[in-house]
Amino acid sequence: MEWRDEGLIIGTRKHGENAVIVEAMTTRHGRHLGLVRGGRSRRFAALLQPGNTVELNWRARLEDHLGAYTVEAKSLRAAELMQSRDRLSLSQLICEHLRVLPERDPHPRLLAEANAMHDNQADGYSLGCAIAKFEMRLLDELGFGIDAGSCALTGEQSGLSYVSPKTGRAVTAEAAKPYLDKLMRLPHIFGGALDLSEKDELEAAFALTEHFLNMHIWLPRQLSPPSARERLIKTICNGL
Repeated sequence: MEWRDEGLIIGTRKHGENAVIVEAMTTRHGRHLGLVRGGRSRRFAALLQPGNTVELNWRARLEDHLGAYTVEAKSLRAAELMQSRDRLSLSQLICEHLRVLPERDPHPRLLAEANAMHDNQADGYSLGCAIAKFEMRLLDELGFGIDAGSCALTGEQSGLSYVSPKTGRAVTAEAAKPYLDKLMRLPHIFGGALDLSEKDELEAAFALTEHFLNMHIWLPRQLSPPSARERLIKTICNGL
């Protein structure tokens, strides 16, 4: 078995005396692991870093084996990321999110967004929107996204303002009035009609994604939220 693909390195771990197991999110083969022999040598030190995009050639005797990678540089971002605490936190958050995806299941659109965020120098509100949309895309592709197509109570498609934390269904402001204490705000970022400040928009968006990530992914798998997430979100929101 053999294939060649582009991938974003999202994790590495030592194996044996001088090898490294590289975990990469690839375009056509999804989240995929492979062994890099000699990966702990100086030659590979700058290359095998999370956040770098590389060309991968994978070989194995059988499809379900771990297999071995040969790696070529394509976009080496790691050194630049380490110069900014916020950019490094962003990369760590993206990589941690991608690691919850099923192994060998392609998600090319999610990978494209991950690469774009690594390369984009946006900050503040724009960066916050990109992160929130990425988290919602992750939920969507895992089958746990919110339903903001129409009101769960009236069927109306406009004026959607709140979301049920249990079902993920959206409702209009009018229909929500008897249940406001039980609902979550639906920000404009996700198609909501509420008139919110930029800071409130982001706080509402991150509250939604955190709630459903916790409900459907972190708690069932006994995972903690990515350590970089809270600090990065706090930095962004406090700067608005």
